[in-house]
Amino acid sequence: FGTNGRFYTLSCNDLPPGRGFGEPVRLMVDLPNEAELSSLLIFEPGRKLLVASTDGRGFVVSSDDTLAQTKSGKQILNVSGKVEAKLCQYIPEGHDYVAVIGKNRKMLVFALEELPEMARGKGVILQKYKDGGLSDAKSFKLDEGLEFKYGAGTTVVTEIAPWIGKRASAGRLPPNGFPKNNKFN
Repeated sequence: FGTNGRFYTLSCNDLPPGRGFGEPVRLMVDLPNEAELSSLLIFEPGRKLLVASTDGRGFVVSSDDTLAQTKSGKQILNVSGKVEAKLCQYIPEGHDYVAVIGKNRKMLVFALEELPEMARGKGVILQKYKDGGLSDAKSFKLDEGLEFKYGAGTTVVTEIAPWIGKRASAGRLPPNGFPKNNKFN
């Protein structure tokens, strides 16, 4: 998944065999010079993906809709100007909530059902930002709590109520011990 919002498909038989100096992915697909790779995932048919851009817009897309037939990829997330595609991650089965954190260090938790499932588009606003943009997002099961890295281990916050709100709200400061890099993993 590139920062230009396009999905590229690499077949395993196209990868260079054996030892060597490697080959840049940029040459295997037509990734433009102004775009970078945002995520690299193994294709799993029938799964759901959460995609989002730096301005805090996103949606859910079926992994089957992301398969590109050509080297130039398939446009899924529409981005323009300084806005880039930020994240792409599988939503595990049974996850019912999404946690979003911005560069302004505000966290918001809302129900996954508030996000539309689309084949392509700009998406809906996940979280409002006065300045900055999206830093990270993660889906999780509400009854298991929100898990994030803390030092060498992980911490699970089960009391999520203070951060639950409507999608497109501003959010609140994250729980104590949340990493300074604003990343869940």
